[in-house]
Amino acid sequence: MKKRIMAVILAICVAGLMLCGCQDTATGLTKVRLNEVAHSIFYAPMYVAIENGYFEEEGLDIELTNGNGADNVMTSLIAGESDIGFMGPESTIYVYNEGSENYAVNFAQLTQRAGNFLVGREADEDFTWSDLKGKTVIGGRAGGMPQMIFEYILKMNGIDPANDLTIIQNVDFGVTAEAFAGGTGEYTVEFEPHATALEESGNGYVIASLGVDSGYVPYTCFSALSSYIDENPEIIQKFTNAIQKGLDYVASHSSEEIAKVIQTQFEETDFETLKTIVERYHSQDTWKTDTRFEKDAFELLQNILEEAGELSERVDYDTLVTTEFSK
Repeated sequence: MKKRIMAVILAICVAGLMLCGCQDTATGLTKVRLNEVAHSIFYAPMYVAIENGYFEEEGLDIELTNGNGADNVMTSLIAGESDIGFMGPESTIYVYNEGSENYAVNFAQLTQRAGNFLVGREADEDFTWSDLKGKTVIGGRAGGMPQMIFEYILKMNGIDPANDLTIIQNVDFGVTAEAFAGGTGEYTVEFEPHATALEESGNGYVIASLGVDSGYVPYTCFSALSSYIDENPEIIQKFTNAIQKGLDYVASHSSEEIAKVIQTQFEETDFETLKTIVERYHSQDTWKTDTRFEKDAFELLQNILEEAGELSERVDYDTLVTTEFSK
């Protein structure tokens, strides 16, 4: 994962390519180009901030694009094609350790639990992680948070990811549920809405939550290049304010109310299904109540990276994280 990030970045980035993405729009708002790692109900507070007009209240016009992967989001930041990236903070560590001088800094955290679920072919109320020994599971790519959290849970339960089971890692992120429905693997690790879709089609059953079993982890954060933060502190502050309003809303409203607000973001999803998915995330304390990315969370992240063999060198917390705007 980290090698792919740097390979793409080096292939497209040239000196002088950096452009400031903020500009006054016809409405008087300042445009901010936001690139998200995926478009997922998992990130409900961000969509609440968009749909409830919290960014406009702060004077910002959000241009949202889907990067389809943390490597693409980071590449977009480095290339000057985006102002703010929303992704797993492990990507900022990878790039920093590759020697980038204008590296990305995490300034606000959104999710505090993993957002994926283990899906099996049969319902199993008595499931334990040791049941995966000798089995085949569709997992994620090496170096990505979904796969590392999965391996982290396995190790916590005394399971060797390399020898005690077979983890398929060559299936593209967007088609793992389809592959599982087609007969690949005995289990699959899925984000929503794919986990619920497998249940509704009768092709699988959610039997465990990686978010619950891994505990609190800094799964996704908002990041910007250090140069952009230095040059645009007011924009970063306003952006953080809007995200905080989104977090406040989900903390004080029901899953049905949240689903109604974000429904236009997921028009392809039936409302009852949307409400079910929001409740699944809401009930397991998925979202932060504030945007602070705390030091203990950053150190836990590096522990997970080390255990996964993806960390070449530990990075100082104050180098890649700022809580100035959260405070």
